[in-house]
Amino acid sequence: MTQQPHPHANPDCRAVSEVLSRVGDKWTVLVVKALATQSRRFNELKRDIGGISQQMLTRTLRTLERDGMVARSVHPTVPPQVDYALTDLGRSLAEPVMALADWTFANLPAIHANRAAYDGALDDAA
Repeated sequence: MTQQPHPHANPDCRAVSEVLSRVGDKWTVLVVKALATQSRRFNELKRDIGGISQQMLTRTLRTLERDGMVARSVHPTVPPQVDYALTDLGRSLAEPVMALADWTFANLPAIHANRAAYDGALDDAA
């Protein structure tokens, strides 16, 4: 069952929520990060982004292309070569995405330690 928005909800908030849910998706973040420095072919992206299925990579690239963040270029070779690159809009997203990725890597040890302490406290209380 799909939840209907509140009839008096601010339409700007719904629009922001929709975009944030898309650009905050883990696969979107990883695709944007992979394309931040250069264009790549589909299989290069799939190799660089561990754990992503072909279907999910296709879906993510199509969504980013639809939103104008990724450009798809088909080169007339046999077989056709397809490259994906960030557009100006996509490059503007890459900056905060890279900052978030850097923050994550810098703080991952502390996050893991905090999770272990929290889970240990839960185990002790049980």
